Amino acid sequence: MKIKQLSIFLENKKGRMRNALDVLANAGFNIRALSIADTSDFGILRLIVPEPDKAKKILEDNNFVVKMGYVIAVEMSDQPGGLSTILGILDDSDINLDYLYAFVDEKEERAIVLLHPEDMKAGIQALEKGGATVIPPEEVYDW
Repeated sequence: MKIKQLSIFLENKKGRMRNALDVLANAGFNIRALSIADTSDFGILRLIVPEPDKAKKILEDNNFVVKMGYVIAVEMSDQPGGLSTILGILDDSDINLDYLYAFVDEKEERAIVLLHPEDMKAGIQALEKGGATVIPPEEVYDW
């Protein structure tokens, strides 16, 4: 149930993020989800794309530093308190999160949160036990 995620390390320089995204676009990759976090010196662009191993290689071939990691995709209610319900399941199981990002899947009329817990296996188990809908990788890559 783990989703492969690319983390691209970018210098905080004009055009650097666009360059990375252009490399992927020119190779035919459609981004399914993204998040960016930054500091004064660099940013981390996190992406979900189909065929993440292939995308990683293409980025590295174009001189980008890329790390492959994992997140969990979870369906949540697209109404006030939807995210709180998911976080409550993790809190009740003493699962700590490193980060998350979310978006609305209008095609399916649902909201999705991508979670990175400190302990991936325990996070998945807690979510499933708590009744959350964990979305499998193949469904995520086909959004």
